[in-house]
Amino acid sequence: MAAKMYKIGELARLAEVTPDTIRYYEKQGMMSLGERSDAGYRLYGDHDLQRLRFIRYAKTIGFTLETISELLSIRIDPEHHTCQESKEIVDSRLAEVEHKLSELIRMRDSLQRLSAACCGGAHSSQTCSIIEALENGASGDIANQANSA
Repeated sequence: MAAKMYKIGELARLAEVTPDTIRYYEKQGMMSLGERSDAGYRLYGDHDLQRLRFIRYAKTIGFTLETISELLSIRIDPEHHTCQESKEIVDSRLAEVEHKLSELIRMRDSLQRLSAACCGGAHSSQTCSIIEALENGASGDIANQANSA
């Protein structure tokens, strides 16, 4: 029985990407060019569909295309790679995410303090605690930058 072959539009639909995305991945060397049918259409197999799903999932968890290419090379040639290589890639991305999370938590805490300090009344913003705090913070940052230069 012949393997199922897909035209680019069908492959894109099954992988939940656009045909342009597939063409882009081909140009980046992340996907092989599909075989040509007698009618000149590019045809793709189940291995192409699986690769697209691999790329798409890796993107959803925050890997860059460069990193996804590294992971694909490990997947394609597992005999010449180790689990340690995959783990190092994941651990590196995890460290980046942890760093971003700590930055976001710091921002959230600052915004919560600003919000809590403001009465939110309908009076003039001349004495708004949020504006004053932002002004003081900006002045402190500028002074700190001048002193450290």
